[in-house]
Amino acid sequence: MSRKLFGTDGIRGTANQYPMTADMALKIGAAAGRYFRNDGANGHRVVIGKDTRLSGYMFENALTAGLTSTGMNVLLLGPVPTPAVGMLTTTMRADLGIMISASHNPHHDNGIKFFGPDGFKLSDEAEAEIEAMVFADIQPAQALNIGRAKRIDDGRFRYAERVKSTIPQGRTLKGLKVVIDCANGAAYRVAPEVLWELGAEVIEVGTKPNGYNINDKCGSTSPQTAAETIVAHGAHVGICLDGDADRVMILDEAGKVADGDQLMGLMAGRWAEQGRLRGGALVATVMSNLGLERYLAGQGLRLERTAVGDRYVVERMREGGFNLGGEQSGHIVMTDYATTGDGLLAGLQFLSAMVETGLKASELAQVFETVPQMLKNVRYGAGSDPLSAATVKRAIAEAEGLLTGKGRLLIRKSGTEPLVRVMAECEDPVLLAQVVDGIVAEVQSAA
Repeated sequence: MSRKLFGTDGIRGTANQYPMTADMALKIGAAAGRYFRNDGANGHRVVIGKDTRLSGYMFENALTAGLTSTGMNVLLLGPVPTPAVGMLTTTMRADLGIMISASHNPHHDNGIKFFGPDGFKLSDEAEAEIEAMVFADIQPAQALNIGRAKRIDDGRFRYAERVKSTIPQGRTLKGLKVVIDCANGAAYRVAPEVLWELGAEVIEVGTKPNGYNINDKCGSTSPQTAAETIVAHGAHVGICLDGDADRVMILDEAGKVADGDQLMGLMAGRWAEQGRLRGGALVATVMSNLGLERYLAGQGLRLERTAVGDRYVVERMREGGFNLGGEQSGHIVMTDYATTGDGLLAGLQFLSAMVETGLKASELAQVFETVPQMLKNVRYGAGSDPLSAATVKRAIAEAEGLLTGKGRLLIRKSGTEPLVRVMAECEDPVLLAQVVDGIVAEVQSAA
C-alpha cells in the first residue's frame, strides 16, 4: 500500500504545512484513537510526550482533541525523551504512545511517532491502517463516552529511575566531569539530573530551550560547542543528545567525536566477553561503516544489516532474538533495557565502562579503524524525483563499476526529509571523492 503520511519514523514535516497542520493532527489523533479503541469500550488510554518545539503545544492539543473525540483517555507527559514514551506506554498500561518530535530536524519541523502497547514502534501495516482511516469517515464516540485528558507531572522522574537502574548497584560516576549537551530538546532537564544523581560533575550545554533553538548549533548533529566546552573545562567526556534524546554521540577528553558505530562496536565486544550478547551478532543498518563489520568479524561476531531506520533495526532484533543494535547516527537500541533508541541510556553505559575499566574516553571510544566514508545530501523540490533521471542512473552505474572490489555505494532518499543521500566507502580517498561528487552533481542537475 502506498503511503502518503508515514515515513521511516512516523509523520514529519514543516509545522503548519501539510501534513503537519493542526487539522491533520486532529484527524490523525481521531484515526489512531479509533484504531486502538476498536472494541468501543471505555478505559482505553494513550500517553503523549513531546520535545521543546514551539509547535508542540499546537500538536499536543490537536492530537488530544482527536483522541478524546473517539473515546481515548489522554495522559500528557510534557517534554520527555522519546524512549520515555516507549517505557511509560507499557508501565502505565496504555494502548498507545505518541511522541511529538522531529528528532534532529530544526525547530520549524515537527513530527508524530507512534508506539504500540508493548512500547515498540508500530509496524508498517498498523501505520498503513491508521493512515487509511485518516482519509475515511471516522466515527466519533457518543457524548457519554468522550475521553478525558490528564497531565502527568512525574513522567520524567519515572524515566530517570528506570535509566539509573541500568547502572550496577553501588556504582557511581563520582570523579567524572561530564559535559552533557541536550540540544535544547526533550532531555534538557532529565539528563543533567540523572548524571548529577549518579555522582558526576555536570557541565550543561543546550539546556535552555526557548521553542526555537532545538538542535541549533548544539546536540548530536552539531557537537562543536560541546567539544569546545570539554576542552575549556578539562572534562573527561561529553554526551551529545539530539532533540528527542533517542540519539547520542560520545566525545572524548579532547573533544573528538565517536559515532554510533564506534559505540556499538565497543558495547558488542564488551557484551560478548561478558556473555551478554545474544545471538553473537549486532544489528545495524546499511549505513554502518565497513570497518565495524571487519572489527566484529575479528571478534567472531556478525553484523546483521537492515534498511535505514531504527524501527527496522528493532524489527530484526526482535525477529532474531538479538539484544543490541542501532545506527551510525547514534540510535543505540538495547532491548534488555528499552524498546527504542535511548541516547541517555547509551551514554550511561559508556560512562559505566569508563568507571569499570579506569580507561579514558579516548581509549574506549575508538575501537576500530573506519574505512573512509563520504556522505553528501542533496535537497530536491516538491514533485521532483532525481533518482529516476537517466543521467543520474548512468552516474550511479559508472560509480558502482569503479568501486567494484574496492568499496561500496549507497544511494537513497531520506524517509524524513526531501533529501537524496549519497554515501560511499573506499580505501582510496581520491576515488571516493570522485564517485560521490560525480553523483551529487548529476542529482543536483536533475533535482
